[in-house]
Amino acid sequence: MIRVNLDVIMAKRKISLNELADRVGITKSNLSILKTEKARAIRFTTLEAICEVLDCQPGDILEYVPEE
Repeated sequence: MIRVNLDVIMAKRKISLNELADRVGITKSNLSILKTEKARAIRFTTLEAICEVLDCQPGDILEYVPEE
């Protein structure tokens, strides 16, 4: 499974969901869906924008965890 560590990076960068959504240019509800791991997909342009705002790499946000 793919784990989304967006909340961890946001906490490290001290940025709120509202601020990140505004700066990335997506809705709070779509960002929340991603943050709570309910998203089925993410556009590379969205991932790129998130990484730019949070000054991180895609691997900082997305992590592969083998299912047991």
